[in-house]
Amino acid sequence: MGHRGVTLIFTLAGGAEPCTIAGYAGVDSGAGGPLVHARPTPRGYLGGLPAGVNVAPAVILSISTQGQAIVEGIAVDGEGKPCPTYTDLLVNPPGTTNVVTVSATIEACELQVHPVTAV
Repeated sequence: MGHRGVTLIFTLAGGAEPCTIAGYAGVDSGAGGPLVHARPTPRGYLGGLPAGVNVAPAVILSISTQGQAIVEGIAVDGEGKPCPTYTDLLVNPPGTTNVVTVSATIEACELQVHPVTAV
C-alpha cells in the first residue's frame, strides 16, 4: 500500500531538569504540499501503542531516556495517484505551546500521529 513513516524523537534540552510527557504531539505538514493536520490515533500500520492499550503512557525525559512518536501516512491516494512529498513537519510536543519545524521527508495525502512512548 505504500506506507510511509517518520519517527519523532523527544529529548531533554541541554541543562534542563528531567520532565514527563504524555499523549500526542501536534503534527502538521510543512513544505511540499497542502496543509495536512495529523490525526491522533493510538496505533497504525507502522507502530504506536500495543494492541489492547489505549492510554498513552507517561514518558520521562532525562539525560539517559528519550521518547518517540511515529507519524505515518500512505504515499498514494484512493485513485492510485502519488501524494505530495513533504520535506518538513511542524511539531508541537505534548503539553507545550512550542512549535518546532523538523526536517523530515514523507510522502502522504493524510497523516496519523501515535502517542509518545519510551524509546
